[in-house]
Amino acid sequence: MSMARTTGLVGIVLVSLAILAAPVFSAGSSSSSRRPQTDYTRAVKAVKAGHYRTAIPLLEREVARDRNSADAYNYLGFSHRKLGNLQAAMDNYRMALQIDPKHKGAHEYIGELYLMRNDLAKAKEHLAKLDDICWLGCEEYDDLKAAVRQYEAKQQG
Repeated sequence: MSMARTTGLVGIVLVSLAILAAPVFSAGSSSSSRRPQTDYTRAVKAVKAGHYRTAIPLLEREVARDRNSADAYNYLGFSHRKLGNLQAAMDNYRMALQIDPKHKGAHEYIGELYLMRNDLAKAKEHLAKLDDICWLGCEEYDDLKAAVRQYEAKQQG
């Protein structure tokens, strides 16, 4: 191999290593951890902690700020559903799906809401949509499928 070719290959390897290493060095940057929390990030923490009443006003501010946030509408629907506000939950899930028709979480949760309303056929429609979206499988499909099976078992038993 010629010296020019060897030098060129070494250069390519070094550049490739630098590109691969860049995210590793920037991942530990302290500047990202000092960013102020947004209403959305506080709301997600509240939802995950089961503090739905705290999350709702934060999520309402978020969707007022960003009308295209399918995730915020989905979390808003989830919070309302957990508090028993089923119509508000339905409205927010529908908004999430209008923005992102392939939103896996919204399909799962609206399917669960349909089961709460004793509408097995509609729940199965969303299960079928998840089956199409998650062609390699996904947690949302598995969870809704389990909920449908449990609902059907209760109806038979």
